[in-house]
Amino acid sequence: MHSAVLLIEFGSIILCLGLLGRFAARFRFSPIPLYLLAGLAFGEGGLLPLGASEEFVATGAEIGVILLLLMLGLEYTASDLVSNLKAHYPSGLVDCALNALPGAAAALLLGWGPVAAVVLAGVTWISSSGVIAKVLGDLGRVGNRETPVILSVLVLEDLAMAVYLPIVTALVAGVGLAAGSVTLAIALGVAGLVLFAAVRYGRVISRFVSSDDPEKLLLVVLGLTILVAGVAQQLQVSAAVGAFLVGIALSGEVAEGAHTLLSPLRDLFAAVFFVFFGLHTDPASIPPVLLPALALAAVTAATKIATGYWAARRAKIPVKGRWRAGGALVARGEFSIVIAGLAVTAGIEPSLGPLATAYVLILVVMGPLTARFTEPLATRWTRRRDPRGRTAVPEQPVEARPQAPVGD
Repeated sequence: MHSAVLLIEFGSIILCLGLLGRFAARFRFSPIPLYLLAGLAFGEGGLLPLGASEEFVATGAEIGVILLLLMLGLEYTASDLVSNLKAHYPSGLVDCALNALPGAAAALLLGWGPVAAVVLAGVTWISSSGVIAKVLGDLGRVGNRETPVILSVLVLEDLAMAVYLPIVTALVAGVGLAAGSVTLAIALGVAGLVLFAAVRYGRVISRFVSSDDPEKLLLVVLGLTILVAGVAQQLQVSAAVGAFLVGIALSGEVAEGAHTLLSPLRDLFAAVFFVFFGLHTDPASIPPVLLPALALAAVTAATKIATGYWAARRAKIPVKGRWRAGGALVARGEFSIVIAGLAVTAGIEPSLGPLATAYVLILVVMGPLTARFTEPLATRWTRRRDPRGRTAVPEQPVEARPQAPVGD
C-alpha cells in the first residue's frame, strides 16, 4: 500500500512539474518560481500536503544539486577558469563586496547571528546562470559586446562557490574553528589538485571516461560524479563541489556528449530539488518575511546593476552596454536556493528558508524585466538630465568569446 501511495504522489509531482514547465515555456519565463510554488502547495500547510514520498523526493533533491553543479563544471575547462580568474578577478571582488554584504547585514539586523549572516550573504551574492543565459538568448544578446563581461562575472561566482560551499557546510554543521579550517584546506587542496590534473592530464581523463556507446558514457559519468560527491561529503566537503570538479576534469567530446545525455536528468532532478525546498517551507511563514525580502531584493537588484555597470566600464564597453550588463545580472535562482537549503536542513534559522524563497521568487521574476528595461530607462533618465540629447554611436554586436559558456 505504501508503495502505491509513493508512486501516486511522486507521479503527481512529476506531472505537475511538466505542466508548469510547459506553461512557463509558453510565456517565455523561468519555471523556477512555479516549481517553488508547487513545493509550497505540496508541503505542510499547503493545499495538498504529501507524506509518503517526502523521503524519496529528498534523495532526488540531493541528486538534483549534484547534477546542477556537474553540468556547470562541464561548461568550463580548467584553462578557461584560470584565464578568467586572472583577467577579471577585480570584477569578482566588487561583485562579492556589493552583493554579499547586504545579505550579511540583513541577517545581523534581523538578529539571526553570524552563521545565518554568512548563509544569507551567499544567497544574495550568486546570480542565476541558468536564468541569465536564457534571458540573453531570448533577447538576442548573445553576440553583444557586453556579454563576455556578464559571462566572466558568472564564471567567477561559480569559482567562488568551490571555496564558499565548504565554509558554509562547516559552519552549519557546527564544527569548531580548527575543524572548519581543515575542511576548507581539504576543499582547496582537492580543487587545486583537480584543476592541475585537468590542465595537465585532461585528455587522459576524458579518454578513460569516453565511450562510443551513449548508455555506457552516461553510466560512467553519472556513477563517477555521485561517487566523488559522496566521498567529498564524507570528508565534510560539499558534495556539490565534488560534482563541480568532476565536470571541470572532463573536456572535449566527452564533456559535450555527457552534457547532451545528462541535460534531461539535470532538468528533472533540479525541478525535484526546488519542489523539495518548497516542501520544507510553510506558506504561512512567508508573509512575515515578505517586507524584508522585498527590501533586500530592491537593494541587491541595485547592487547587481552597479556590479555589471562597473565590470563593463572596466572592459571599456559603451554606456548602453554597461546598463545592459547590469540589468542582466539581477536574477537569482538555483544556487541561492542550494545555499539556503544547507541552512534549512541544519535548522540554523527557521525564518531563513521562507525569506530565501520569497527573495528568489521576487528576483527570478524581476530579473528578465531588469534585463529588458534597465538600459532604456537609464537612457531616458540621462537624456532628461542632458537636454542637449547627445546621440551615442550605435553599438555593433560582436561574437561572444566562447571561453565561458553558461549552463541552460
